[in-house]
Amino acid sequence: MSKDAGLFRRQFLSRGLAAVGAALGAPLVVPSSALGKDGIEAPSDKIILGAMGIGGRGSYDFGCMLREPDVRCVAVCDVQRERRERAKKMVDARNGDDKCAAYVDFREMFARPDIDAVLIATGCNWHGFGAILAAKAGKDVYAEKPVTKTIAESLELAATFQRTARVFQGGMQRRNVAHFVYAMSIIHSGKLGKLHTLYAHPGGMNVGMSGWATPEPEPSKEDVDWDLYLGSAAWRPFNRALLRSGWSCFEEGGGLVGAGVLPWGSHCVDLCQWAKQSDDTVPVDYYPPEGGDRATAVYADGVKLVIRNSGWLPNVGSCPMRAEGDAGWLEVGDSGEIFVSNPEWLAARGAKTGGYPADSHVRDFFDCVKSRGLPKANHFVTCNSHIACHATNIAILLRRKLTYDPKRHEFIGDEEANRLRSEARREPWRE
Repeated sequence: MSKDAGLFRRQFLSRGLAAVGAALGAPLVVPSSALGKDGIEAPSDKIILGAMGIGGRGSYDFGCMLREPDVRCVAVCDVQRERRERAKKMVDARNGDDKCAAYVDFREMFARPDIDAVLIATGCNWHGFGAILAAKAGKDVYAEKPVTKTIAESLELAATFQRTARVFQGGMQRRNVAHFVYAMSIIHSGKLGKLHTLYAHPGGMNVGMSGWATPEPEPSKEDVDWDLYLGSAAWRPFNRALLRSGWSCFEEGGGLVGAGVLPWGSHCVDLCQWAKQSDDTVPVDYYPPEGGDRATAVYADGVKLVIRNSGWLPNVGSCPMRAEGDAGWLEVGDSGEIFVSNPEWLAARGAKTGGYPADSHVRDFFDCVKSRGLPKANHFVTCNSHIACHATNIAILLRRKLTYDPKRHEFIGDEEANRLRSEARREPWRE
């Protein structure tokens, strides 16, 4: 574990657990393994993997994991038969046998004592809650983003992984991409001076309440288990568009599934959190757009986080962010280019790389499964980056300034906003 990661964990254990416990309404007991003492043993040389959700982005993550020489997949799970069968064939071909189990219900896979870790790359609805259930079943988890649906689920995720001492990695892979790491090293070196403004460009701020898509004939349960796909979300009739892409809206009882700033904010807002070295907190004041294309969040120390809907930074590619200090500025994105106010800052950079491959992020996860360390996008990091996005979305939805208390994890003096911090889970998923 890095020195910074170790310090962050000790700070969280000393300052953050009480706040999370109060927010969840339950005490937290810190396991000895979380303090670096005897506890959970690392897996053997071979990490035994199960995969939940293997279509779209999940198939890419899954491919990265199958390429790791110390990983053996023994089980796949998907509510869609076509995806489930395709994934089993991939694993059997890689393993040289036909023994990969294929499940519809992830609970059967989670119950297997031989599985060390699981990939969760389902639709957005299942990322966070699935990870929580996996940790309770004794599994380490790599979960795609956006990881959580609500502020409450973000806190529950952090508390569950802390309590169970399981390893968690959120799918914010830029934390392990070389040119982003180099850009952050420039910012953290102090070359920009005192930071005053950060810019995130999620490319969308459309936040609304849920409705029903046009009902379509529901496939057989063998082809698509629609009820299990919905999981804890409010029931709605089958629509293939929802099956392909999930849905992007608030539930009537609260809870956001992949909408507003969250889809790309879970990347670029996370980059801003990283740049500011604020993984242990979130902004406190949230301002909705006022006749423009930008929302603003302000940290307790006065640093502004500007979230823009359009006018992406030129030449840096997707997922762009900009940091401004009193001595200079920096821009970086997926193109691999890093633009700075002083070109001398780039003199020590090696070969230019671009893109946002997940290979090193996946490797970071598996290394921590073995070492029991904290990955770069661990449960603390994921919790706060997602809370910043959720709070911004709530301000956009309600069209007013909100003030958030990052210790009590509540909006100050706004009952309506506080109701949107959580959602009721549908039976039988209530705990």
